Amino acid sequence: MLTKKLLFAILFATAMTASAVQAGGDAARGETLAIDCADCHGQDGKGDDEVPAIAGLDTAYQVEQLKAFKSGERTDEEETMLLYVEDLSEQDMADLAAYYSSLEAN
Repeated sequence: MLTKKLLFAILFATAMTASAVQAGGDAARGETLAIDCADCHGQDGKGDDEVPAIAGLDTAYQVEQLKAFKSGERTDEEETMLLYVEDLSEQDMADLAAYYSSLEAN
């Protein structure tokens, strides 16, 4: 009986760890997705006088902001961000955030 409980606990812990890994973003894939983002935010994610820097920002914050743009909760004057995020999945957002958070901030 103890063996079954131990086996279940190990399987449960393994499943939780795998879920946590999948929930995180893939920075390498994010770098590929970031090609469109570079049009405004620059190759290094540091933006310019008109576009904010996103390099080095907290991953969770970036995902939150991308979701807010997609939902319409957050807008920009020309709705440029809406055009970029409307087709992004949550995994895409996590991947982009993982990539940009890995870059050096200003």
